[in-house]
Amino acid sequence: MLTLPKIVEYGSRPYVAIPLRVKAQGGVEEAGAKLFAEIWQWVRERGVEPGGMSFIRYRVIDMKGWLELEFGVSTAKPAEGDGRVVAGALPAGRYATVSWTGPYDALLDVNAVLIGWAREKGIRWDVEARGDGDHFACRYEDYPTDPAAEPDRSKWVTHVAIRIAD
Repeated sequence: MLTLPKIVEYGSRPYVAIPLRVKAQGGVEEAGAKLFAEIWQWVRERGVEPGGMSFIRYRVIDMKGWLELEFGVSTAKPAEGDGRVVAGALPAGRYATVSWTGPYDALLDVNAVLIGWAREKGIRWDVEARGDGDHFACRYEDYPTDPAAEPDRSKWVTHVAIRIAD
């Protein structure tokens, strides 16, 4: 089930994450489960209080080549990274969002719906096109459903959010 897109205002949200550069075609799925398990273990071992969501932040997108991503966990307050794990914050601002309930293999189409809706509404993303791809101020998918706790893929919830240019 897909919700209608909407615009939401968010404050800054701290996080910790593991950055990764992967091939745009097929690389995310291979890395996801392993890196989410690793970042959650890192959070537990250091006593960092989670802020409530796992997410993938899309820093750079070149659909014909590579993606630069961060596999992260929001935190209740800012934390420090350690080299492999980086600390940051999802920036405050207005975001176009949509929610999807169902398997992850539909997320490319879910993103396309949000992008098409924004185009129709004249919404501009906070993004800079460069030679190596589109550099987003903030674009992410968060995953409130833990697949280990909910094996039914039709019940998995994903929120897609892209920061809007001011």
